[in-house]
Amino acid sequence: MHEVGANGPQPSAGDRGFPVFHAARCGGLGELDGHLIGCRACPRLVAWREKVATTKRAGFQDWEYWGRPVPGFGPHDAPLAVVGLAPAAHGANRTGRMFTGDASGDFLFAALHAAGLASQPTATAADDGLELYGVRVTSPVHCAPPANKPTPAERDTCRPWLAAEITLLNPRAIVVLGGFGWQTLLPVLADCGWRLPRPRPRFAHGNVVTLRRAEPDAARPADAGRSEHGGRAAHDELHVIGCYHPSQRNTFTGRLTSPMLIDLLRQAAYLAGPGGRPDALAPRPGPPIP
Repeated sequence: MHEVGANGPQPSAGDRGFPVFHAARCGGLGELDGHLIGCRACPRLVAWREKVATTKRAGFQDWEYWGRPVPGFGPHDAPLAVVGLAPAAHGANRTGRMFTGDASGDFLFAALHAAGLASQPTATAADDGLELYGVRVTSPVHCAPPANKPTPAERDTCRPWLAAEITLLNPRAIVVLGGFGWQTLLPVLADCGWRLPRPRPRFAHGNVVTLRRAEPDAARPADAGRSEHGGRAAHDELHVIGCYHPSQRNTFTGRLTSPMLIDLLRQAAYLAGPGGRPDALAPRPGPPIP
């Protein structure tokens, strides 16, 4: 069954022509990202991202906008992940890199740098030289949504991309930016074989929830959870850390300050450290936290 969108019929999730159909079958993050950038599953998001890429903002008329789904950014063997609603119409939808080119990204990457997890404090373009150390940044929804508000259907359609990315990355800790990211990620983690506590944990800044893998069953090989991911042995414990989203609504009001975010990222890096790359996750020199 196909849905008709702004650019003609759109394949359904069960169609082999639908990119996300292949998400769970990808053998690595490079292959996953290659499929993802060709996704046209959500007609409203496709129409919006392409309209913005054509009309542009006055200050970016010389830019060739990305105008496609935005893949995750960071090492394929990172033991720490950051998950939060990211693609902005004139940010990642323009630059083609997560959290790059908007105020939220400016705040986030400055904190990552101060925490020793990024090579520089600024992110302006995909070719600006920025590198992340031991951390990968991604989003529950990979296209810029109108008014920064994806619909529940769009969130659910994009969900297999996140599940495949988390499975392939196999992080030891995940920082979740905002309530939307928290509500989206928890069921994804259950799909990935992690046991969620009951009642389901609520989002709160600084809240750390430690998950353990579900017990092996008939449908799961006895050695699942002990395979190799990115050259790192699989593990049986995952730390999920809630964090306010670095949106201007939160940063302008002081709900989220730079010291708060830097401290949380340092704690997350510490939790992600065992089995990771100690040289990458060890805090590097940065501005002192007041």
